[in-house]
Amino acid sequence: MNQISFLSVILALITLANSANAQTKNNKPAVIAYYAGGPSTIDSFNVKQITHIIFSFGHLKGNRLYISNARDTLTIQNLVAQKTKNPDLKVMLSLGGWGGCKDCSEVFSTKKGRREFATSVKELLDYFNAEGIDLDWEYPAIEGYPGHAYKPEDKQNFTALVKKLRKKLGKDKLISFAAGGFTTFLEQSVEWKKVMKYASFVNLMTYDLTNGYSTITGHHTPLYSSQSQKESGDNAIQYLLSQGIPSNKLVLGAAFYGRVFDSVQNINNGLFQPCKFKSYLPSRYFDSTLTESDGYTYYWDDMAKAPYYYNAATQTFVTVEDKKSIALKTRYAITNKLFGIMFWQLTEDKFQDGLLQSIHNIISGE
Repeated sequence: MNQISFLSVILALITLANSANAQTKNNKPAVIAYYAGGPSTIDSFNVKQITHIIFSFGHLKGNRLYISNARDTLTIQNLVAQKTKNPDLKVMLSLGGWGGCKDCSEVFSTKKGRREFATSVKELLDYFNAEGIDLDWEYPAIEGYPGHAYKPEDKQNFTALVKKLRKKLGKDKLISFAAGGFTTFLEQSVEWKKVMKYASFVNLMTYDLTNGYSTITGHHTPLYSSQSQKESGDNAIQYLLSQGIPSNKLVLGAAFYGRVFDSVQNINNGLFQPCKFKSYLPSRYFDSTLTESDGYTYYWDDMAKAPYYYNAATQTFVTVEDKKSIALKTRYAITNKLFGIMFWQLTEDKFQDGLLQSIHNIISGE
């Protein structure tokens, strides 16, 4: 009996290891798309190039996850219907988003709040036939959206929330969360070793590292750090690896948009200069907006592996993701055996030959 029990334990461990190490079917990295579009827009994209799609967003109503209108319900139903085109597609619901988690600190501070939330998640996943939940609380324990409550205890309460979700949903449902890709979040918001025992993977928001609050230009989604900018995708990944988090639970974030800054002097082609934030620019508009005829010059930072544009005449600086940078991120995910790559968000891409296609080309070897 002892020998049989020992063999059973070994087989169980092998099965668990194989399950944990498998990125997706055929052991390819996951391609995880946040989706903030309407019911029909998804039909214009090639969902065969996506492994997971996350509906963005549900919110809290009382202590429960709530899908707030009929349009959102139709959207989720059509995302699930895409499984007829891609049977391996995983559809996930989400909570929050920037500005969408006002009551999270309060609700998740109590056992009752966490219990009722977990129950509502299970009910919605069963209703929609969806595979999981993504928590986008921006941010536990540190300041996020202006005016939203936060407190040090959020860090432990977040662990308790994920643990409660795992207990309620069982081992087969997916549980992920969106994590800030910057040092303050990484060090202060999450009990990493405890949380990752229950989470399926973490979506690292390694974008907006230069953002609407920035007063100095920089790369908003660089792959590597430089002397002038510490925050980067690799910086976040290496921090979590140093904390003992396995690479096959880490997802590198990419951006299907850029950020535009004004009043940027023509020094260093506008990079790392004082600025004023102007606007947000979806990637589908890059080709028609950031043109030479309109005064823009393209630059590549080979240390950060990040592109940007500068218009000297208008003193405008634009930090972006492009096909080159996103291909390098995809190779990074493969080389470092990450769970995958994710991006915000699908409807900002071109319907054809956009950034999603670049990710697919690298993964498929095209």
